Amino acid sequence: MPGARLDAGGLKEASARVAAARRRGRLRFTAVSAGLLLAMAAALCVSLSYGDYPLPLPDVAATLLGGGDSGTRVVVLELRLPRALLAPLVGCCFGMSGAVFQTLLRNPLASPDIIGVSSGAGAAVVLAGGIAGLSGTPLSFFALAGALLTGAAVYLLAWRRGISGYRLVLIGLGVSTGLSSLMSYQMTRADVTDAQAAFLWLAGSLNGRSWPQFWPLLFGAAVLVPLTAVAARALPALQLGDEAAGGLGARVERSRLALLACATGLAGIATAAAGPVGFIAFLSPPIARRLLPGQGAVLLPSAAVGALLVSVADFAGQHLLSGTQLPVGIVTSVIGAPYLLWLLARANRVGQGG
Repeated sequence: MPGARLDAGGLKEASARVAAARRRGRLRFTAVSAGLLLAMAAALCVSLSYGDYPLPLPDVAATLLGGGDSGTRVVVLELRLPRALLAPLVGCCFGMSGAVFQTLLRNPLASPDIIGVSSGAGAAVVLAGGIAGLSGTPLSFFALAGALLTGAAVYLLAWRRGISGYRLVLIGLGVSTGLSSLMSYQMTRADVTDAQAAFLWLAGSLNGRSWPQFWPLLFGAAVLVPLTAVAARALPALQLGDEAAGGLGARVERSRLALLACATGLAGIATAAAGPVGFIAFLSPPIARRLLPGQGAVLLPSAAVGALLVSVADFAGQHLLSGTQLPVGIVTSVIGAPYLLWLLARANRVGQGG
């Protein structure tokens, strides 16, 4: 009987510790989420008020509520607001897409810009513009189709009675290299003006973007983000491996295909709206995991981090150099490339260490 009371006391203490850890996790999640939302709100306010025609925040708020003069309405509602809203939405899609790829494949290198999804969208745009002479909104549909087709091709080439994260990354890198060569060849044959426009798009840019690019992206995100959240219910089981997930009753291939399709679609619609903005899908999940250690897939925090990164990077690209607007993809690459090199060097050291 004393042993039974001791066991019961030990179980009670363990349950209390688990409950306390969960409360701390929820509090940290709430605090981090609130901090990211406040930072995004601050970035939105600054992007709407600062520029060649500075506007006080009260005037911006009045314009958003239907007031303001005609000049202020043009500056805020037509020039700044669509870009200020498009930036976080693009980052949200890339961030969530990267979180799904990295968590599902259990590989920090697995992101749409690394495994060829973004290159597929870019190749489709360059070919459609150079061969068919298309421009404007139709190119967005070609970008989405190119991303989906490339994602499907990489998956089929990597499938060998299941999917290995490293095999998929290596095949994706090979496909990405081939598509980059195809884009380079097509651009050498294109007119100088067309090649310059294609290069600007391939760098990932929000310059000149307005409502026609925002509304399709908003509609696509409104469909894909909830679908991704629903499909992500299978992620905890899939992270254990195919055999363990199957033993727990998970439909492994169906769940994995659904998640990869959603992640590829998110990357595709973001690329269609702003071009292949580099490293956002690659950087957002590890930043979110450092902010929320032990929280699992962190899909929504990764989306919030991606939104903040693109907003800040786009603002820096607009105003960092006087008289010059840098594409947002150039700014994100400056941040992401050193991290990629560090990650590869670290993985190499770990591999050598056995």
